[in-house]
Amino acid sequence: MTLSPGAAEMIPDPAHQPEETPVPNLAELTLEPVHCRPELLDACADLINEQWPRSRASRLHSLGQSSDAFPLCLMLLSPHPSPEAAPIVVGHARLSRVLDRPQSLLVETVVVARALRGRGFGRRLMEGLEVFAKARGFCRLHLTTQDQLHFYAHLGYQLSEPVQGLVFTSRGLPATLLSAFPRASYPQPPCKAPNLTAQAATRAPKGPPLPPPPPLPELLTTPPPPKAGSSPQSLLETQYRDLRGCPIFWMEKDI
Repeated sequence: MTLSPGAAEMIPDPAHQPEETPVPNLAELTLEPVHCRPELLDACADLINEQWPRSRASRLHSLGQSSDAFPLCLMLLSPHPSPEAAPIVVGHARLSRVLDRPQSLLVETVVVARALRGRGFGRRLMEGLEVFAKARGFCRLHLTTQDQLHFYAHLGYQLSEPVQGLVFTSRGLPATLLSAFPRASYPQPPCKAPNLTAQAATRAPKGPPLPPPPPLPELLTTPPPPKAGSSPQSLLETQYRDLRGCPIFWMEKDI
């Protein structure tokens, strides 16, 4: 490094600049589950955190939950220029089962390395997900997006209603059992908890009344119900919001 006289910033010496990593060849890319390549967990966590910063321990824990029983995290990999080095993590996506839709998967956390965007790797990642899901008997993919609506529409995705993603799926849970879950309509009316205060008063009339039960948790990956009279989502506007209140577009594609 050389310091320019009278300047406050460091100017890199051209003779000592690191060599740029060659752009991966699209034809050489592979799609592999994270749990099959544990040595790439750190690189995958760095890739995701580049887009959505989060504690490293939390990110690694989430990736460590990947399994063939879903949720399942997939990495788009490129061979490293050095044969002895590990592959380069180009992209990532997570697949989860969908409540009451045994033939559907929810696609989440889709990301491509920032330096490689705009070169066709996002399309290759999504095409790989379709092949991966179809080979395992699934026929529809669901996803949400805030700013990549036209990218997904160009890939054949259409606007749709929200679905409920399953945060976990037991390895012993057969696909036939998933269809036994009742399908929730959107918006879904809140569940009513039993009146514990009235029951307590009947059993112990002299004692102080019990506090009301805590509120039920909100469903994960399902946005709050739209307001009455709101218009359906379009390519420009949507009635759906994520848990932070930001507008999101729900989309789906038959594969």
